[in-house]
Amino acid sequence: MSILKAPPRQPKNAALQLRVDQELKIKLEKYSEFLDSTESYVVSEALRLVFNKDIEFKAWLERNEANGNEPSAEPASVPTKKDGRTTTFTSSTSKANGNELFK
Repeated sequence: MSILKAPPRQPKNAALQLRVDQELKIKLEKYSEFLDSTESYVVSEALRLVFNKDIEFKAWLERNEANGNEPSAEPASVPTKKDGRTTTFTSSTSKANGNELFK
C-alpha cells in the first residue's frame, strides 16, 4: 500500500465554441472573478447544475439512453416565440482536427 494517494483523475476536456450576448459574457467574467476561477469552470458547473436539477431532461435522457439512441448530428429546428421564425442549431461530434464540437 502506498503512503501517498494517487492524484484524482482529471476528466477529459472538450472544446466548445459558442456565442452569448454581451451582458451574459460580462456577468460570466464577473462571476468567474468572484469565485476566483475560470470561465470554463463556471460554465461547466452551471451546466452540471441545470442537468442535475431538470427532472424532465433526466427522464428524457434515460429514455433515449435506454433505447440506445445517441444525440443526433442532424440539425434541430426550433420555432421562436417572438416572430415565428425558425432557428436551426447544428451540432456535430469532433471534426477531423478533433478540436470542434459545435459549429
